[in-house]
Amino acid sequence: MAEMDGFKKAAILMISLGTETSSQVMKHLPADVIQKVSYEIANTDVVSPEEKDQVLNDFVNTAQARQYVLDGGIDYAKNVLKQALGPQKAKEVIDLLTQIQYRKRPFNIARKADEQQLVNLLLDEHPQTIALVLCYIQPDKAARVLSEFPKELQVDVAERIGMISSTSPKIIHRIEKVMESKFSTLIENDSEKVGGVKALVDILNSASRSTEKSILGDLEKTQPTLAGEVKASLFTFEDIVTLDKMDVQKVLRDVANDVLALALKGSNDDIKNFIYENLSNRAVDNLKEELEFMGPTRLSAVEEAQQEIVGVIRKLDEAGEIYIGRGEEDAVV
Repeated sequence: MAEMDGFKKAAILMISLGTETSSQVMKHLPADVIQKVSYEIANTDVVSPEEKDQVLNDFVNTAQARQYVLDGGIDYAKNVLKQALGPQKAKEVIDLLTQIQYRKRPFNIARKADEQQLVNLLLDEHPQTIALVLCYIQPDKAARVLSEFPKELQVDVAERIGMISSTSPKIIHRIEKVMESKFSTLIENDSEKVGGVKALVDILNSASRSTEKSILGDLEKTQPTLAGEVKASLFTFEDIVTLDKMDVQKVLRDVANDVLALALKGSNDDIKNFIYENLSNRAVDNLKEELEFMGPTRLSAVEEAQQEIVGVIRKLDEAGEIYIGRGEEDAVV
């Protein structure tokens, strides 16, 4: 099949799309391009199935390539295309990418920005500027951003988007520069709160029992105040005796007997007796029998069982089904 130039391919694409769709596409093209594509359409008598398939495939591949570049950069696009099309088929598209990477799509920073940051930034802009920016970002993202605006502003921006037909590149460039500057300032000032006692508690809650004990032991030596704050918020297996009777019974219903027996292996009598008090007589007899016949057990296995029970407790607490007291300030009102 003979090699076709870009205008010939565009003409075949317009013919393939049909008059209604192609007319909507054509009105967004520059006047000189419309003239050249129209000339090719007028001089095309027949489009073979092979030509149509080639043009449509090229169009789809190029459109995907542009999206890959915008979303993940040129290297990402190349890797995806190679996997999707194979080395040979992807070569033509990859050649186009060397040109695409130098064509920066307007408001690319807005396409990659956090949605809430974008909302905060655009709220102070003129509705026409907002409309222009939303035209250049992903449609689903634009919809979510638009939904965060006040009702009146939503309607105003939507009307302006519908009325935009073309905008001067100079105006787009000027607005883009202002937006990039504001984004840079916003990102610098929008520091995220991380770390702190809660973060450490969350980490220790997910750590093994031995790791938890080791870290808390070292903290008590070097940072006793911090260790006290962490321990006040950290629920351990030994703290099960602080639970309300109704709550501990809910917990035990979600714990398998073998896990409970393993967790109690090596526990002190206070913990064992507390558990026994919240089980039926038959369940207590079964549990004691299982403990009696349980042979030597690895400490890590015991700690793992205890952590599993603590996990059940935290899950029920987060769901609001039970209550865990956390320090002196955490009171029931």
